[in-house]
Amino acid sequence: MTLAIIIVTALVSFAAWQNPRLLDALMLRPSRVWRGELWRLIGHGLIHADPQHLMFNMITLFFFGTVMENILFERIGAVGFLLFYLSALVLSALPDVIGRRDDSSYASLGASGAVAAMLFAYILIDPWALLFVFFIPVPAVVFAMVYVGYSIWAQRHSPGNINHGAHLWGAAWGVIFMLLLEPSLLPRFLSKIAGLE
Repeated sequence: MTLAIIIVTALVSFAAWQNPRLLDALMLRPSRVWRGELWRLIGHGLIHADPQHLMFNMITLFFFGTVMENILFERIGAVGFLLFYLSALVLSALPDVIGRRDDSSYASLGASGAVAAMLFAYILIDPWALLFVFFIPVPAVVFAMVYVGYSIWAQRHSPGNINHGAHLWGAAWGVIFMLLLEPSLLPRFLSKIAGLE
């Protein structure tokens, strides 16, 4: 399922780079969503700003999506896993859809919200796992703190169409989803953080 998501996202992104009308039709434009163009709530996650943006998101999704796929398939199946991913795209976009509904110039794109949901769902399960960031081993929980801090900073200071706020909302949804699915994860996470497990 993760590979299927990656292939579809890459193909649509490549097509959108060649076709500005397709790119514009899929971008998250809150004012247009309010006019009934609801497909943009999913479509924005199928397109990316450039090859680097696509590669970063899809590599991250590959590593954490495949792990979460193994964990979630036995609980909610393939359809449930796909719905988790798609719901993360929608929910991570909602704050901007609501808050920027009157801003016709605003647009964003990318699967970052859904990728962050996968990443933070994994971090909740294994906070001390080593993530290799540019070949440097970093504990997952430390990476999570840096990721959240950077996303807050970038949302305020970084121009462009990448929605850094979606990273935060997607991350929150990943944690909430897992806790709804298995509430015992929270005390286990806290025990692992405290070094009791």
